[in-house]
Amino acid sequence: MSDSISVPVPSGGIWDVVVVGGGPAGCAAAIAAAEEGCRVLLIERTCTAGGMGTVALVPAWCPFTDRKQRIHAGLAGRILDRSKAGTPHVPAGKDDWVAINAEHLKQVYDQALAEAGVEVAFDTLLVEARRQSDGTVDAIIVADKRGLRAIRATVFIDATGDGDLVARTGVAIHKGDDAGGELMPATMCFILANVTGSFAEYPSFTKPPAPGQPSAIARMRADPRFAAIPDEHIVGIRVGPGCMGFNAGHIYGVDNTDPGNLAKGMAAGRRLAKTYRDALAAHLPEFFADSFLVSTGSLLGTRETRRIVADYELTLADYCNRQSFPDEICRNAYFIDIHLYSAELTSANAGKGADWERRVHGRFEKYQPGESHGIPYRSLLPIGLKNVLVAGRCIGTDRPVNASVRVMPVCLCTGEAAGVAASAVRTHGDVRAVSTDHLRAELRRRGAFLP
Repeated sequence: MSDSISVPVPSGGIWDVVVVGGGPAGCAAAIAAAEEGCRVLLIERTCTAGGMGTVALVPAWCPFTDRKQRIHAGLAGRILDRSKAGTPHVPAGKDDWVAINAEHLKQVYDQALAEAGVEVAFDTLLVEARRQSDGTVDAIIVADKRGLRAIRATVFIDATGDGDLVARTGVAIHKGDDAGGELMPATMCFILANVTGSFAEYPSFTKPPAPGQPSAIARMRADPRFAAIPDEHIVGIRVGPGCMGFNAGHIYGVDNTDPGNLAKGMAAGRRLAKTYRDALAAHLPEFFADSFLVSTGSLLGTRETRRIVADYELTLADYCNRQSFPDEICRNAYFIDIHLYSAELTSANAGKGADWERRVHGRFEKYQPGESHGIPYRSLLPIGLKNVLVAGRCIGTDRPVNASVRVMPVCLCTGEAAGVAASAVRTHGDVRAVSTDHLRAELRRRGAFLP
């Protein structure tokens, strides 16, 4: 059953570039396009830029280096360097697993967007996209407090993480395993305050304190009071004085594209965060007895939903072969970080993963400092769309590689590349007419790592 309601939709303006989604990829795309001279609108459904690092409270940046040099440079490096000012306890030269002060990072993104001259529309939701027969998206419909608006642009960039804009056009798109809707689990990140002890004294949650003794997380899971703790996934990092950010546990069966399902996942995540606080206080009282849960993410840490069907989809073979491409717009060295889709699989394969994950991790162990693979410009191009680029988690890859390129430093790099590419075709919008030689030269000029 469907309803048809005819309502007037006033114009929301005409822009050179419209970016949908204000996470790391979207912010980078908008900033880069504006710095390249475009009139840019950034649309974000929350009231905060930054996505996972700000709204979802992911407590640390994934590595910016290949263990030899910074490979996520250019605009990504600028954002990291500004982010570090909010965590003065982090050593100045550290570029990998850098803690995030979410309140500071919000202001980093706000300032960078303002400096570039990006127009930002918060609390604005993409509703629909209108695709013409030649694959041109001539307008999108958004909703804000004023009602519906029709926004036009020469180039649109989908940085929603979930591929929302591409999905609205009706072209083909992947989702999870493409068969049964299998998705990697999400995580509710959270912050505990009033944690005692110095940084050096914080324990490892997963390593036994001595041979033959259970780890802290094993003791917590064995305690019947904390039976809700689903598995041994727990990472904590100091994000400020007496404050520790956690990426802990999994919320299984969550689909970020299903609002009702997502609501249940958010509620479950908040309950689980409280359980972790109580379990830590019970089993590591010297650090957490007086701690309290100060904040949970306003977004879940989503690992997987949609991926575009792209002109080129990066494969596991590309990853294992450290593949380079003539049109590559950035490099990546992050491991294939697969979180198994059910608690049963996670427990049964603790430390190993499914067969395909174990195979990948076996290959990953051969990565040496300085090794990486390329991400081609073609992976940002959704098949069937003429003037749309994609940046961030939903670029064109297979499932294993998606588990690597989804992280924030890579999203910043694909975002910057999409923004620079959009600026090159601001007069006609054909994203396949971009000279990748010129694109790569401009990215290098901006400081990108492109050997």
